[in-house]
Amino acid sequence: MTFVKNVSAIYDPTGIPNNKFGIHVADINDLTDASKLVNSSGGTWGYITFVLADNDRDLGKWQKIFTTFKTFKLIPIVRLATHVVGSSWIKPQSVDADATANFLSDLPWPTKNRYVVLFNEPNHAKEWGDTVDPEDYARTAYTYASVLKSKSSDFFILPAGLDASASNTPTTLDEEEYIKRIYNEKPDFFSMIDGWTSHSYPNPGFSGSPYAQGKGTLKTYDWEITLLKTLGIPKEYPIFITETGWAHTGLSQSRSRLHPDQVADYIDIAVRIVWNDSRIVAVTPFLFQYPENLFSMFSWLIPIERKPYSFYLRYQQIPKIKGEPIVPPSFDYLALLSLPLSL
Repeated sequence: MTFVKNVSAIYDPTGIPNNKFGIHVADINDLTDASKLVNSSGGTWGYITFVLADNDRDLGKWQKIFTTFKTFKLIPIVRLATHVVGSSWIKPQSVDADATANFLSDLPWPTKNRYVVLFNEPNHAKEWGDTVDPEDYARTAYTYASVLKSKSSDFFILPAGLDASASNTPTTLDEEEYIKRIYNEKPDFFSMIDGWTSHSYPNPGFSGSPYAQGKGTLKTYDWEITLLKTLGIPKEYPIFITETGWAHTGLSQSRSRLHPDQVADYIDIAVRIVWNDSRIVAVTPFLFQYPENLFSMFSWLIPIERKPYSFYLRYQQIPKIKGEPIVPPSFDYLALLSLPLSL
């Protein structure tokens, strides 16, 4: 018998059989292909992190997509976003929280927990309307969390992942200072969230050792949780590593990056000594596929060819378990399943 620990959301995903392996996708059309990676080697109900922008809210489209999550036994982690103007994401506004919550409430979520990440790396100005303003993030994110919770207790609220390697500059802020200022402005925000989001990249240069510990490593999440304890935050957070991974040579053959075979070996080590942490719910490395130069060094598929790199195959071969998430009993999926699954 499985005993589930109670948290403020419907259930604690660390208290049930859970396939923590996942991937971050940039193109939602990759969903079914990504399922072959995260639900491989005995696994079901792996995780998919993706961005939902405020200018991409065709309800019929997203209802079909969420039905595809259910069909392929995938758990969505939805990262809320606004939209880009120029080279920056416009700043989220609290007045938009209700419309966002209404839209998310109309989607056929495949699991009882509805995982929602409140934006992305706001300690970078370009991610928050060209400003670095942790106090504004605290107020805005608290409003979004409150409104989502008022719509449904099934919403499992996650804060924005922060860039642990950012320093204090005119356009970035050190993560420790950012978190402390969130706490000073809105300490109740940390009671409102249900889990912790971490961008635990192996720096420097996205090329760090899997054995390294502390801030700016694969174990950034552990440093972050320790920091929260020092602030007097007692809550035990399930951890969601929604971004991680090594930059590889890919097509560039850059000597400053790792060969894909080295990345494969590092993934093996990470699985054994880092990602086996019982507090971790999901690990969704960045990025399933990206054909353009901006993120091609993170792509798990060779651009254009869409053939897997060696580390993709290594990740696919990792033994996984059959996840047993709690699924909502009341939604009639049969009607939506009659719709075409093409995205």
